[in-house]
Formats: sequence, structure tokens, C-alpha cells
Amino acid sequence: RFFHQLVASQLDIDRLDYLKRDCYYTGVSEGSISEERIIKMLNLVNDELVVEEKGIYSIENFLNARRLMYWQVYLHKTVISTEQMVISILKRAKSIFHQTSSIKHLPSFLPSLSFFLNQNIGVVDFQQDPNCIKQFANLDDHDIWSAIKLWVNSQDNVLSTISKNLLERKLFKVELTNHPCTKSHLQSIQSKICKEFDVNEVDVNYFLIHGSLSNSAYISEGETINILKKNGEIIDVAQAADLPNIKAMSKIVKKYYVCYPKRNA
Repeated sequence: RFFHQLVASQLDIDRLDYLKRDCYYTGVSEGSISEERIIKMLNLVNDELVVEEKGIYSIENFLNARRLMYWQVYLHKTVISTEQMVISILKRAKSIFHQTSSIKHLPSFLPSLSFFLNQNIGVVDFQQDPNCIKQFANLDDHDIWSAIKLWVNSQDNVLSTISKNLLERKLFKVELTNHPCTKSHLQSIQSKICKEFDVNEVDVNYFLIHGSLSNSAYISEGETINILKKNGEIIDVAQAADLPNIKAMSKIVKKYYVCYPKRNA
């Protein structure tokens, strides 16, 4: 059980690694953690991973760093915009795969991307057909990027426009709010997009994306982070008397976004 916790839990090696790595490469100092200190404070009780009481503050820093990194990096507006544009491009490419030559005849060096664009692959297919896993494992960023460069010259207006904007870094504008966007506001944006980009009410959904995102630094239910007190008692880190802010981190913060092209993008 403890080995499973090391690989996949709220205090696993992957999280310790990517926080340190992403903090370094993005320059966001708030994501800095003392992973050596955390690892040194780990212990085992009844085959389960626990953290010695004197390591509580390192755990607090770790959870706080996760929360800050999510809002400042992983859920940053630029990330949301880029991700939604890529999703729109792939959805559009798949929908017209059999109609547009620039989609249908992808280069031979993109067989895995063609495989997924040409078929409707679901969870059952991955479970029953090993080839699906093989094709998925062969996909990487270079395949998607190469295809997008080709689709800039597509005869399809929607596909070529979004692909070109992404390549030229004319990213969609993102509005983040604490409440869902009103229907009237969405309709107002929709009409402007239809007029400026010459698209119909169906295709406008590739340019106007809205939804929600959430962030919780620590989920106190299920796989918890346990603290080993000096008297041998094991308690959830959220219940530690001197760490009231961790209880606040357990609250799921939800925000709503609207993503659409900037004017004259």
C-alpha cells in the first residue's frame, strides 16, 4: 500500500517532481518546495505512508505551492486559451475528415493522428484493442503541431482561421468569473463572431467556448496525507490543530470561463 501511495496519492513523487520542475522552468518562485525535507520526514505505519509531526510545515508549504501553481500556471488564461484552441482545431478536423483533402491526406509521418481522426475511438476500444493504445502512445506534440501547420492552408474557413491564429499566437481572449456567464452576454459575443469571421450559428461554437474549472490543493476525503504525532497517534493533516489554513485549502474553488477570439484577431 505504501508503494502505491508513493506512486499515486496526494503526496506522491510525481507531484513533488513536477512542482519543482515547473517552478524552475516557469520562474514562478511560489511553487518552490523542500522535497528533500519532505522525503526525509516520511515514515511507515501499518504499511501506510505517514509524515512525522515535525514535517507538518513542509507539507503545508507543499499544499500551498500546489494551490498557487494551479492558479498562476496550470490554470493561467494563456494555458486555458491555447488548450481550448487546440481542442477546437482537433474537433473541427475530425468533423470534416472525409470532406477536406488537407485533412484526409495527412502525410505518412502522421499515421497515429490519422488513425484517431478517421475513427470514433472510445474507452471500450482502448480496453479491447491493443492497437488503440499503441497508436495513442505514438502521438506527441510534434504530430499535432505539424498537422496544424498544414491546416493553416485548409479550404475550411474555421479550421484554417483557428490554426493560423494559434500559430501566430493570436490567442483567444479569456474571461474568468465567479459566476456562469449570462445567456445574453454569450449571444452578444456570438453575433460579433458570426459577423467578423463569416461563420454560421453552428460553426461559431468552435470560436466561442465556455465552461468551468476548479482547483483544490488538498482533498480531505479518500487518499489523505496522514501525520504521525509524537505520541503515536495518526491524524489527517487537515485536522492538525495549528494548521487551520489547510482546511481552507480543502475547499474546492470553482471559476467559470468564456473563451473567444479578440477583435480583429
